[in-house]
Amino acid sequence: MTTALRQVGQTTRPADVLRLAVVVGALGVVFGDIGTSPIYTLQTVFNPADPHPVPATTENVYGVVSLIFWSVMLIVTITYVLLAMRVDNDGEGGIMALITLLRRWAANASTRTALTLAGLGLFGAALFLGDSMITPAISVLSAVEGLKIINPEFEGWIVPVTAVIIVGLFAAQKFGTAAVGRLFGPVMIAWFVAIGACGIWGVANEPGILKALSPTYAIGFLAGRFDLAFFALAAIVLSVTGAEALYADMGHFGRRPISVGWIFLVLPACTLSYLGQGALILQDRANLSAPFFLLTPDWALIPMVVLATMATVIASQAVITGAFSVTAQAAQLGYLPRLRILHTSSSERGQIYVPWINWLLMVSVLTLVFAFRDSASLAYAFGMAVTGTITITTTLFFYVAWKTWNVPKWVLATLATVLLTVDLLFVAANLTKLVHGAWLTLFIAITAFTVMSTWQRGREVVTAKREAMEGSLRGFVESLRTRSVPVRTVSGTAIFLNRGSQTAPLALRANVEHNHVRHEQVAVVSVETAIVPRLADEDRVTVEHLGEGDDGITHLTVRFGYDEGPDVPWALAQLAPEETEGRLDLDNATYFLSRIELRLGDEPGMAAWRRRLFIATSHITADAAEHFSLPRDRTVLLGSHVDV
Repeated sequence: MTTALRQVGQTTRPADVLRLAVVVGALGVVFGDIGTSPIYTLQTVFNPADPHPVPATTENVYGVVSLIFWSVMLIVTITYVLLAMRVDNDGEGGIMALITLLRRWAANASTRTALTLAGLGLFGAALFLGDSMITPAISVLSAVEGLKIINPEFEGWIVPVTAVIIVGLFAAQKFGTAAVGRLFGPVMIAWFVAIGACGIWGVANEPGILKALSPTYAIGFLAGRFDLAFFALAAIVLSVTGAEALYADMGHFGRRPISVGWIFLVLPACTLSYLGQGALILQDRANLSAPFFLLTPDWALIPMVVLATMATVIASQAVITGAFSVTAQAAQLGYLPRLRILHTSSSERGQIYVPWINWLLMVSVLTLVFAFRDSASLAYAFGMAVTGTITITTTLFFYVAWKTWNVPKWVLATLATVLLTVDLLFVAANLTKLVHGAWLTLFIAITAFTVMSTWQRGREVVTAKREAMEGSLRGFVESLRTRSVPVRTVSGTAIFLNRGSQTAPLALRANVEHNHVRHEQVAVVSVETAIVPRLADEDRVTVEHLGEGDDGITHLTVRFGYDEGPDVPWALAQLAPEETEGRLDLDNATYFLSRIELRLGDEPGMAAWRRRLFIATSHITADAAEHFSLPRDRTVLLGSHVDV
């Protein structure tokens, strides 16, 4: 979709048409998850098989519908649209953007609070990975469950059809989203119009349900029937699934288009659907089995099932793409090993495909589908991921706002107290579902968090040992003139990739000590990942001269944003010959990589199980030549080993 938007932007269409195109694009990409929540939310709240069932009395129906509406208003409209989306990292939003802001402050001021909150944010990112496994399963399952409304005999086909759709969805990821992206916006517009229209029909038959828009019903339900309302919150939270996507996709569309799409189409359509379903339940309690689909007229039932399936596939696509982005950014920031990343668009760097993550997600989603077999059972696991991510995002946002906004502290403190109280109520309610499926989300999140934190710690240990082996880069360059065994200079350009400017690359040291040669032009290149998504070309490369001013040896620091693919040859090609000590012959240059083999040791610094986990995780590290876009036929690997 972003490719289509760029093409629109390059034409001479009026500005209002361009703005409309961006809003349509946001509708197709951003709102898939939250826009399909009406399919299963009310059905889950009043599910008679729930371990803490909520009776569908008239009072309870009004209270639940009112709680859904005001939960959406407080969490999505106020927390995300009006507040959180005003904080960004170079235009990018989402929990990873907040983490990078906190890491920047911690690096500048060694702030313990910022470091602690960054760790909390990392757990939020881990929860999002759990969300990305559960969303495709529950979304597609809930849509395909419409088959049993068409004909009860189709119930046996729900799981197989869901599995086929999911396999097809993940198999198509390698082709990118640009081709199908153009359809996302119109499909989602049709979806919101359809569910809004069905909602209007339901409200027309029971207009008294409009009273549920009053907060008095939500407050009365919470205060008067707290025993029921508390447990109902575990399902009501499903109405705000996808709220994080509004924030995370801000960098692609901007705050205003997302806000416009939410306020003028998505919020009204979802509200009407919830009101219509509530009205349908008030008319006949038998409609509790599938209020969303039963709200649809008989003649439109089959088209609605098809449209719902398309909408849930779009919702799944959005969260899968988000998982690719989160893991790629985590790898760039040092929380995961270097992953193989394929860019599926020649014009948009943000459209990426991460094969290892894709197949891991597919296996996980299929396992969930065959294990749980219906959307109601999965809802217990889903709510824990949603509430955890929202609570952590709210906490990080208010800390950033406290540090940066010129707003009276008492105002921020009051808002934080109200919104975090709501969030923590949802978390507490979902904790009651631990033994019924919520444990799965926490298990996935704790596993992902353990892997990421272990990799970060292990990387620090290995880097320290590697630096000791490499020695000083400047000292090594100076020793080239005084070595007892002369070092021959051969023609050509050699580029040695290294982790920094302080130490000598192991490959360079081995080439000199064992082969007694060096190239005429030597560039030691360090690749850094900035804590901003993208960098301007003028900030891309820094040149540092080593040794004598004409010895042909330079150090180059090449920087990329955490949302950019590190293309080293392209970055070096931006340099003029006068910037280095002679022209770098990039067309014929030889690239040298220092390969480190990890071995299990017994030195202190990490627990034994974490050392084993770190070594196991290292096996998914992507090929460095491919990661840095080096020409494989001119890349040489020289190895060494480090005990962990």
